[in-house]
Amino acid sequence: MPRTTPRLLVSALALAVSIQLAAAPVFDIGDLDKSVSPCTDFNAYANGKWIAANPIPADKTRWGAFDELREKSLAAQHTLVERADKSADTATAGSIEQKIGWLYRSGMDETAIDKAGYAPIKHDLAEIARLHDARQIAAWLGQAFARGDGIGFRFGPGADFKDARRQIAFAHQGGLGLPTPDYYSQDEHKDIRAAYVTYLTRLFELTGVKAKLAARKAQDVLAFETRLAKASLSRVELRDPANQYHFMTLAEADKVTPHLDWAAFFKALGVAPGDGFSLSQPKFFAEFDAMLASVPAAQWRDYLAAHAIDEAAPFLSQPFQQASFEFHEHTLNGQPEQRARWKRVLDAVNFSMGMALGELYVKDYFPPAAKARAQQLVDNVNNAMKARLEKLDWMSQATREKALAKWSTFLPKIGYPDKWRQWDGLTIVPNDYFANLRAAAAFNYRYQLDKIGKPTDRYEWFMTPQTVNAYYSAATNTINFPAAILQPPFFYADGDDAINYGGIGAVIGHESGHGFDDKGSQFDGAGNNENWWTKEDRDRFNERTAKLVAQFDAYVPLADHPDQHVNGKLTLGENIGDLGGLAFAYDALQAADGNKPDPMIDGLTRDQRFFLNWARVWRGNIRDKAQLVLLNTDPHAPARFRAIGAPSNMPAFAKAFDCKAGDAMVRSGDQQVKIW
Repeated sequence: MPRTTPRLLVSALALAVSIQLAAAPVFDIGDLDKSVSPCTDFNAYANGKWIAANPIPADKTRWGAFDELREKSLAAQHTLVERADKSADTATAGSIEQKIGWLYRSGMDETAIDKAGYAPIKHDLAEIARLHDARQIAAWLGQAFARGDGIGFRFGPGADFKDARRQIAFAHQGGLGLPTPDYYSQDEHKDIRAAYVTYLTRLFELTGVKAKLAARKAQDVLAFETRLAKASLSRVELRDPANQYHFMTLAEADKVTPHLDWAAFFKALGVAPGDGFSLSQPKFFAEFDAMLASVPAAQWRDYLAAHAIDEAAPFLSQPFQQASFEFHEHTLNGQPEQRARWKRVLDAVNFSMGMALGELYVKDYFPPAAKARAQQLVDNVNNAMKARLEKLDWMSQATREKALAKWSTFLPKIGYPDKWRQWDGLTIVPNDYFANLRAAAAFNYRYQLDKIGKPTDRYEWFMTPQTVNAYYSAATNTINFPAAILQPPFFYADGDDAINYGGIGAVIGHESGHGFDDKGSQFDGAGNNENWWTKEDRDRFNERTAKLVAQFDAYVPLADHPDQHVNGKLTLGENIGDLGGLAFAYDALQAADGNKPDPMIDGLTRDQRFFLNWARVWRGNIRDKAQLVLLNTDPHAPARFRAIGAPSNMPAFAKAFDCKAGDAMVRSGDQQVKIW
C-alpha cells in the first residue's frame, strides 16, 4: 500500500484557509532585516528576522511560509472530515460525505488498529511465503499490482509520447527502499544503509521472525536492492524524455524480460495491451528479469515481504508506526517527533479520496470571485510571455513560430475540475481502517488502469483542489492552479497588484515556463515528444541554460556540509521556470500598472513589493538531514536560493533596490543568465 507521508518539497507552495478580500497593506515591513542590504542577500533581508523568530516545530522537518499556511489548510480540511464523521451514519448511503466520514473515523480508531496488530497483512505474507520459483513470483507480482499493491517497479497509464491523444501503459523502474540509487553505493550514505538494515530487521521481528533470522533477511534485502540500484537511472538521467519512453510490442518486451510474461501481466491487471506499451527503462527491466532467473526464491521472498510490511507499517499497530517513523522521518529526515494522529489520517484520506474531499473543500473555501480574478491574472501573465517570445533576439523565426504555436494551445485550468469524479463502487466501512485503505488503493488503481487505450483527457486534474501547488503537464500542454494556491500570500482577490503578480503571477509564469524548459521544450503543443527547434537555436538555448546550471551548482545550502552543493542539472527545469516566471509576471505588472501612479504602500515601491512577495513565499528553514535528502531527490532548489536565484539575474531587481555592479545580488556580464 503506497505510503502517504509527504517526502519531498514541491514547487510554488503556500496556502491559507480563506480568501482575504482586502486592499490594505499585506506585507509586514517589520519582517525586513534592515541590518542586511537587499543587494547583498535578499533572502536574509526579506526573511531573516522571520526565520530567526520561527524555529522548526518538533513534528516538522522544516518550517516556513508554506508550512505555516499548510497548517491552516490542514485545519480547514480537519473541520471538513470531522463534520463528515459526525454526520456519516445519517448521511445519504454511498455519498462522499459518508465515505470520507467513515474513512476518517476508522483511521482515528487507534484501539481497533492496535488490536489488529499485523493481521491485515498476514494473508499477503503467507502468499509470499509460498513462492518458490520465478514463474510463481512473476504471477504474484501481477496479482499484487491488480489490487493496487505493486512491488518492484511502477506501472500505469500515460499519454503516448508519439501520439499524445491516446493513453498507453508505461512500466517504470522502481522497487528501492532508499531515496536514490546512489544511497546503495556511495560511502557518504553508509550510515543510512546500516539504519535501513536495522529498520528492516525490526519489521521482520514485528511479524514474528526471530532476531538472528530477521537480521539475515534484512541483509539479503539490502543486497537485492543494491543490485537493482546498479541498473537504475539517476534522477538527472530520468529528466531526459529519451529515458522515459521506449515503446514496444509485447513480443519485443518479452525478449527483454523472458521470465516476465507481459501478456500474462496485462491479463492479471485486466488491461488490453493494444499494439504495445512503453518499457521505459529497458536496462532496469533486463536486470529485474535476470534477477527473477538468478536470485534464490528465498531472497525474493524476503524482498517482497519487506516491502509489503514497509508500505503497510504506517497503517498498522503502534509498534509498526513507530518503526516506520523512526527510519523514514527521524533517521532519514531528522524529524524529532511524530505528527499528530489526525494529520496522518488526513494524509491517508487525501491519498485515498482526495478529489472527493476537494469537492467539499471548494464549497467552503473557494468563492467564485477568486476564480474570475485568477483568470485575469493568467491571461495577463501569458500575454507577457508571448510578448517575450516574439522579441527573443537569439531565437530564429522558424523556431519562434513553433514556440508561439505551442503557446497558443496552452490550456489554463483554475481551481477545480469542471466535472467531479464519481466514487460509486468504492466500499468504505466505519470500523476497518486497513481494509478501507486497501479498497481505495484497488479502486483508484482500477480507475487509472481503465484509462489505458482511451483518449487523453486534457481536462482531467492530477492535483486535488486542496493541494498547495500548481503544475504544468507536457502531455496535455496545460497549466493547472488548484484552489488552495489561489489564496494569500500568493493571491488576494481584491488586493495589491504588485503583491499578486509577485506571488501567484510568478507561479503562473513559472508553470507556463515549464512548457519551454529543458524538458518541456522537447514536447510540442499537442503533447508529443517532437523536436520543433532548429539545431542552432537548441544550441543557443543550451548555452544559456548551462549558465543557470553553473549558478545553482555553486550554491552550498549547509555550512556544516561544504561539499554538498545544489545539483544544477537536477533543478534546471524548476530554475528555468522561476527565472522565466518572475520575468513574465514583472512584465505583466508593468503592463497592468506601469502608467498608474505608484501607491508607495508602507514606503515600498511597486517593484519592491513585487520582489519582496516573491521572496516571502520562500522564507523558511529546514533540518540538515532533510536538506541532504532533498539535494539528492528534489528537482527544486532549496527555498532560500529560489528567493535570490531569479532576481539576481534581473536588472529590474537591481533598479528596484538601487543595487550596483559587483553587489552579490547583481549578476552581470557572462554571469548573468538571460533566457526569455
